[in-house]
Amino acid sequence: MSQNESHAAQIEEEEFEFSRNYFLSKELGSSAKKSTRKLADLDLVDEQELREAAANLEPTHEKEVKALITSYKDSYAEWTFALRGGFGLLMYGFGSKKVLIEDFASSLTEYSVLVINGYLQSVNLKQVMITLAELLWDQLKLHKKTSMGTISKSHQPFNTQSMDDLLVFLDSPPVQDNDSVVCVVIHNIDGPALRDSETQEYLARIAACSHIRIVASIDHVNAPLLWDKKMVHTQFNWYWCHVPTFAPYKVEGMFHPLILAHGGSGQSVKTASIVLQSLTPNAQSVFKVLAEHQLAHPDEEGMPINALYTICRERFLVSSQATLNSHLTEFKDHELVKTRRDSDGQDCLFIPIMKDALEKIVQEIGQ
Repeated sequence: MSQNESHAAQIEEEEFEFSRNYFLSKELGSSAKKSTRKLADLDLVDEQELREAAANLEPTHEKEVKALITSYKDSYAEWTFALRGGFGLLMYGFGSKKVLIEDFASSLTEYSVLVINGYLQSVNLKQVMITLAELLWDQLKLHKKTSMGTISKSHQPFNTQSMDDLLVFLDSPPVQDNDSVVCVVIHNIDGPALRDSETQEYLARIAACSHIRIVASIDHVNAPLLWDKKMVHTQFNWYWCHVPTFAPYKVEGMFHPLILAHGGSGQSVKTASIVLQSLTPNAQSVFKVLAEHQLAHPDEEGMPINALYTICRERFLVSSQATLNSHLTEFKDHELVKTRRDSDGQDCLFIPIMKDALEKIVQEIGQ
């Protein structure tokens, strides 16, 4: 065998050995005992303890952040001009924009201002529209008093029970060159209470009204996906303002669970109890019916809506399907109840809370 043939044979043998070791390692790796540890096994701290620790952190770059927010005052005249031109202001950029927007709103002396905190877990949109209509009606009466020397004694020219009637009033044509306008400030228009399609459609219709101007902020990276082309360019008519403040989300963060906090049953009971306390006694009783069914039938996918309605109707907790639906909407908005399909393809309601936590909640409702 020549020297070249010997060298080639040695290389071939080394490659074979490498391949053999590779497949052996894969075989051993697949047969090895896998870890049984789960993410839920992590010993996370209690949320209250974590919030206290976060509150004690020393703030950094306070002077720089304050100077940056102050520097945006130079843009107030431009923003006001955009509002007068019928645009809606959309503030985006890293950092809380709450202080900046409210300071700008305070400079709008010619407008009445209504503030909506979209970072809260629930916002009553109908009440918002009623308040807007009342603010506009007060402005119109004031204008009439100034121009005619008397205050109209007529009743409010809108029906507070009809959303469409409220929108018609907000979009009414100006009277005698009256440019009465109400400015709506919406902190986090992409917040959890506002990001569903129906709410966004109503907000867009409000923004398109002749007597309304919108100043809003967004923080979620996918916030623009909430709107279609008509909403962006015609109804909201956004004037985009890049205003990074690098300010901490102190207020906004108070209403969201911390990702490093323990999500055990104690925390679930505490969170659910707080939400249920804000609901009506009938709503609490409806939730209790659903919880008791889930505890009594742990192997089922959930409780069919028609079954829940039958029981609640028999116990005089609801008078109609519409009443039950309003309670369920409240539960879903607060993530107390979710929907999933059973093996028969039927939509069922279930409570995404562990059994021990759910038992404690039922006991609290019964007290």
